Amino acid sequence: MRTGSEPATARSPLRMRLWLSLWGMLWALFGLVAFSLTGRPGWAAACAVVLLLAILDLCVITYRMRQGPHYQPGRDVPPYEPDHGDGRPRKGPGADGHGRNGGWAGPSSGRP
Repeated sequence: MRTGSEPATARSPLRMRLWLSLWGMLWALFGLVAFSLTGRPGWAAACAVVLLLAILDLCVITYRMRQGPHYQPGRDVPPYEPDHGDGRPRKGPGADGHGRNGGWAGPSSGRP
């Protein structure tokens, strides 16, 4: 839900998650190989689980990055009326025919 207080320069954390996942995957692979060679199967299994989680995270990240950017309203779109949680239908701008939305005074309406 848009509140109108979102930062104008917000960035997606997906690229950072991609690099952190790659870094974790490399260390988990290194640990898996090292612990397998030294005869520590418990630690090797733990590294294998971390490696599988990192690979799964990489798959999710690449899927979401390939989806592309999603619609984000601009500065000219006013904030939406908050959801009251009681099932009342929301009234959009101009619902009463006069540019007002039925009782909710937006930040630029001039009404108290």
